Amino acid sequence: MNTPLNYLEINRQSWNNRTDTHLNSSFYDLAGFLKGKSSLNEIELDLLGDVTGKTILHLQCHFGQDSISLSRMGAKVTGVDLSDKAIESAMQIAKTTNSTTTFVCCDIYDLPNHLSTQFDIVFTSYGTIGWLPDLDKWAKIISTFLKPNGQLVFVEFHPVVWMFDDNFEKIGYNYFNSGPIIETESGTYADKSAQITQEYVMWNHGLSEVINSLLANGLELQSFNEFDYLPYNCFNRTIEVAPKKYRIEHLDNKIPMVYSILAKKKNNR
Repeated sequence: MNTPLNYLEINRQSWNNRTDTHLNSSFYDLAGFLKGKSSLNEIELDLLGDVTGKTILHLQCHFGQDSISLSRMGAKVTGVDLSDKAIESAMQIAKTTNSTTTFVCCDIYDLPNHLSTQFDIVFTSYGTIGWLPDLDKWAKIISTFLKPNGQLVFVEFHPVVWMFDDNFEKIGYNYFNSGPIIETESGTYADKSAQITQEYVMWNHGLSEVINSLLANGLELQSFNEFDYLPYNCFNRTIEVAPKKYRIEHLDNKIPMVYSILAKKKNNR
């Protein structure tokens, strides 16, 4: 199945349509964030370490909470996202919080036409690569914008999760990338009862596709980990087993739910 020519516009509108609901949701807790609460989780914080004085490119940043959280840790951060409404909100939140974070609105494949700086770290997390049809192009962007010996810090929902139907009762989707998945949803993960409806286009990516795309574009794998919980209550039929640790209740700890990758750009690239 070929990539829909208008997938970018469909997904831009999809995220624009979600933005106001997300800004007002308890899921994103904007009020707490404005008071200084970090939006980052233990998994990525452990990989990031001390980022004081480092430059960070945050790909697919939504309305910038993680980007601004990284800035609060002492980094110089640039966030990128496809949604113009989300980026407008990110800029406003940065202004409100006196953050130095800067933002770019574009498709990440088009980023070389908007930015030429290289960074110490490229960061991207939770629900990002599913919006991208071509992971070789994704990895090439990461390599392009990393300094030699710079690091990728990547945390993502495990591809096993995307195999299930919405209620985790049966296998509904291919583990491997078999082409675009075009669907319409009511509500949104941050507020399932929200009175909004949007179409979207996504792709599933198995672990070999992810890792091989990075290796082929000059990155060396430093660590790979899988986790049996989610740090977000964003799926159906979840149970909180510890603070900020969620599982699908009837599946317990039997499936991987998140994975993380730390990779370094080779010095000769």
